Amino acid sequence: MDKLMDNPWFIKILALVLAVLLYSSVPHTGKKITDVNVPGEQSTATITNIPVNVYYDTENLVVSGIPSKVEITLKGPLTHIQSAKALKNFEVYVDLTKAKVGKQKVKLKVRNLSDKLTATVKPSSVNVSVQEKITKEFKVEAEYNTSQIEEGYSAGQPVVEPDNVKITGAKSIIDRITYVKAVLEEKNKLRESITEDADIQVLDKDLNKLNVKVEPDTVEITIPVKVNSKTVPINIVRNGTAPEGVTIESIDIDEKEATIFGSETVLDKTEKVRVEVDLSKITDNTTLTLPVIISNGITKVTPQTVEATVVVKKQEEKTISDVPVTIKGLPDEYEATINDPGNQMIDILVNGPATAVTRVKPKDFNVYIDLSDLEEGEHDVDIHVEGPPDLKMKPTKSSAKITINKNNA
Repeated sequence: MDKLMDNPWFIKILALVLAVLLYSSVPHTGKKITDVNVPGEQSTATITNIPVNVYYDTENLVVSGIPSKVEITLKGPLTHIQSAKALKNFEVYVDLTKAKVGKQKVKLKVRNLSDKLTATVKPSSVNVSVQEKITKEFKVEAEYNTSQIEEGYSAGQPVVEPDNVKITGAKSIIDRITYVKAVLEEKNKLRESITEDADIQVLDKDLNKLNVKVEPDTVEITIPVKVNSKTVPINIVRNGTAPEGVTIESIDIDEKEATIFGSETVLDKTEKVRVEVDLSKITDNTTLTLPVIISNGITKVTPQTVEATVVVKKQEEKTISDVPVTIKGLPDEYEATINDPGNQMIDILVNGPATAVTRVKPKDFNVYIDLSDLEEGEHDVDIHVEGPPDLKMKPTKSSAKITINKNNA
């Protein structure tokens, strides 16, 4: 045996016999010699969110009804499934290259998948609509929240650039377009003009967003914002009464007009503002700093204060003596005698501006008693004094004693 093992021909013949026995033990299935059957575990796996590619005449048609993503279930050897999940080098697609306009049911297909795997797409088929593609031009309407405008300011007509856009889509959808809006979303209160880019929104009559292509898809919106203002006169309002012996000759303010700010409605109703002067505190010529008083709804006023110059007249007192008392209202059938004052004259204490007091005389006064509706007998009646309006007058007697008798004539 050792000799046989040492013989090279014996070894060669033995190896050939073993090779023939090994080859004869492998079953033949008719496959090519290059096919290798790799035994492996069969498995199933589901992959979600697989995009769907659609092939059609994109220049002239619009297709709707095809889901953007689908779910696919793979079945086959585990190693092939793992490879497909990792590489995702297969494609789910719909072929509408020969489709005609109208509604139709189409099947979702898979390609570039290993022939060792079988695939099931969910959904396996869908109802699609193939429509003619059209392009139409629409005017863009700017939209913004009016509450964004600061109080006391107003916004003019928004300017859109460009103010027209081209919208492309299925004819049935283009026909549904009711609104083409550019909405400006600004969170801050607006006190000045603003220019910003805004996205285009295409909506139907129920404000549902439509799936169309817009060119350009953004526009530039300018909202002109201005402050609401108006110039009105400043009125001087005198409050209270000047102290005894004080006459206000004049009140002048250094600003005759003010600019007010507020809503347009409030400004339309406002014709003036005012300053108030308390006369009870004026005793001599003075200059006051007074606030400008505004009505409700006015948000701001310029100037806020004014300088008021108050000029006071110098007061004098004087007694006007021997002013005669006359009788009024006595019927013709009666005669009257003034018993007190016996000389039928009174004195009047006058107070007022020096110039007026200096030149006043007894003839400037009308002093009388009214005897209307009085009968015979003795009576006390009021003495009435009339005189220059710029003077304060006080008679030394406020009443007279008189006697009325029948006229004997």
